Amino acid sequence: MENDKGAATVICNFRDQKYLKETLSSFLRHGSAPLRFGMALSLSCCASLQSSIQSAQLNISSKREGLGQVKSLIARTGIPSITTSPHESLQKGNWVKLICGASFEDVADIRNLSLVYTLAGVDCIDCAAEASVVSAVNEGIEAARAIFPIRRPWIMVSVNDNEDLHFRKAEFDPDDCPLDCSRPCEIVCPANAILGESTPSGLKGGVLADRCYGCGRCIPVCPFDRIRAITYIRDVTTTVELLKRDDVDAIEIHTNGRQASAFEELWNGLGDSINHLRLVAVSMPDVKDLTIAAMSTLYSIMEPNLHCINLWQLDGRPMSGDIGRGATREAIAFALRLVSASGRPKGFLQLAGGTNAHTVDGLKRERLFQTTTIPEILLQRYLKVKRCLQYHLVHKML
Repeated sequence: MENDKGAATVICNFRDQKYLKETLSSFLRHGSAPLRFGMALSLSCCASLQSSIQSAQLNISSKREGLGQVKSLIARTGIPSITTSPHESLQKGNWVKLICGASFEDVADIRNLSLVYTLAGVDCIDCAAEASVVSAVNEGIEAARAIFPIRRPWIMVSVNDNEDLHFRKAEFDPDDCPLDCSRPCEIVCPANAILGESTPSGLKGGVLADRCYGCGRCIPVCPFDRIRAITYIRDVTTTVELLKRDDVDAIEIHTNGRQASAFEELWNGLGDSINHLRLVAVSMPDVKDLTIAAMSTLYSIMEPNLHCINLWQLDGRPMSGDIGRGATREAIAFALRLVSASGRPKGFLQLAGGTNAHTVDGLKRERLFQTTTIPEILLQRYLKVKRCLQYHLVHKML
């Protein structure tokens, strides 16, 4: 997934108690070091999970025994104390955001991810702007805080002002699929969102909408061209109601950076609900020479009703879905231009879109990783967890 995703790709596979224990052990064994790069870091990489969870996943919330084991594990291992607020993490350059995915809506997985990463110390959990998803995030946070009295991360909801790659779902009619199809779509799906079973009457199954986050990998591999992408725009009225809840702290608006009218319509539609927030983030792709002008236009739209801090998410290579070195080059190049650009509007900068395990090395080569002279640039704590965390969820835990 971002592998779509957004920055450091973290995988999380909660298939059984063993995986959960390994996941927490991986975080706790290293203390705070892999989670917080430190004050010297300047650019932020969004942590993404790619969801490759199997159907026999662990639902932590319903397993008293499982929670007991987690609590026992933490008691034995210890967990680093986190005293800084999310706002202070932004200022110090050690902010970490867990991306559950703008379109990922599997509430059981989202709850489990929120539990684990709250214990890990993330500053923010970014999720779909859907009431049941937000509730699942809150349940995971509260379950974590019942295990250990850790500070609460901010909850962010993601919305879009127009068609956007992050806001789409794959769709096909399984009745149209030939019985002898090898189903490459099912094989390449990183979220296990496509299930198919051959029966005498035809293929049964299809796309599991709550698990599909719109990566698009299935579309080009279909040998019969039967899969299509369905795009959608989050309803502004529903978003307003979410923002008025006392458990949503931030919003991320995805925009293409080229048509300010759609952004303005959404912003005006949000109205006074913005006053309930601690952070407003705008995610936009690189529009080259138009970038600074586009950012300035968007900021001028927000400024009269912006009463909290703001952040620009630099989506270098939206939904790139690649873990190779090449995927991160565009994101780093985007950041390089913005860091030195004059006339850039107020706001923290966060690197996303194509970021992965190679991003930090790339930033070091450009001397951005250790830069301390640029106060408004974040470098998210690089969540470095290997096999246990292999889950797109955004997996988009982007």
